[in-house]
Amino acid sequence: MTVTEQTPAPATTPATTSRIPTKRTVLMCRPEHFTVSYRINPWMHPENPTDTSLAVQQWQKLYDIYLELGHEVHLIDPIAGLPDMVYAANGGFTYGGVAYGAKFTYPERQPEGPAYMQWFGDNGFRVHDPVETNEGEGDFLLVGDVILAGTGFRSDSRSHAELAEVTGLEVLSLNLINPSFYHLDTAIAVLDPEPIEGGRQNIAYLESAFDEHSLGLLRERYPDAILCTEEDAAVLGLNSYSDGYNIVIASRATDFDRQLRERGYNPIGVDLSELLLGGGGVKCCTLDLRW
Repeated sequence: MTVTEQTPAPATTPATTSRIPTKRTVLMCRPEHFTVSYRINPWMHPENPTDTSLAVQQWQKLYDIYLELGHEVHLIDPIAGLPDMVYAANGGFTYGGVAYGAKFTYPERQPEGPAYMQWFGDNGFRVHDPVETNEGEGDFLLVGDVILAGTGFRSDSRSHAELAEVTGLEVLSLNLINPSFYHLDTAIAVLDPEPIEGGRQNIAYLESAFDEHSLGLLRERYPDAILCTEEDAAVLGLNSYSDGYNIVIASRATDFDRQLRERGYNPIGVDLSELLLGGGGVKCCTLDLRW
């Protein structure tokens, strides 16, 4: 139950690691009320029109891909007046049957926290009502048995210690410095969510999103990481979802697609351009459920 800054791991050769998909269980929220009516991140421009029906169509494609891959998808009912509820990843963090609830920074999103905690409680989780400000899996990414935790824009660094206490897992703190990548899940992609026999989990990330100290931690722990281009990061290419083999990514993240294929993964492109207008992509729409 510790928050750490450095734990070196043995190197492995990407080419020697087999990619094995694992069935995932996730929570999503249909964007029936999606629009951009306020601005709380650099992606949002309320003066520009949005198309709710197109957002629903694009979201539906992501939903269908998950079902085609054999994943189990649960749905939370959308609530009128909460247009960002579609970004389900921000609703909390689950592990071992416990749900650590979200406590949002901006007033516009704060009602989402109780809504998601209500769903968790109604569906068999022991709910931990957070003390510290955090935005769930937007800033908390589980890689094997380590949680990468972001701070700098949304989640308070004190939430990292709270999360470590709740889950009993090691939490590695990382500092974000680029406002366009305000959540950790916009700057890091988890490629291997489960432990790998004879190897170790890997990630992809955008170097310019982090301060030098955090970069040092990432380089030491993940020397084989994929380094994403600025162009692919700008379409939220890193905001992806992996089952260990199949990785759903932004269809416009072409170089990321190439690098994933070279490493033996199977990238699946999807167009969520309408939801990008709110600052979210594939992972933002996807919350892992771990009973």
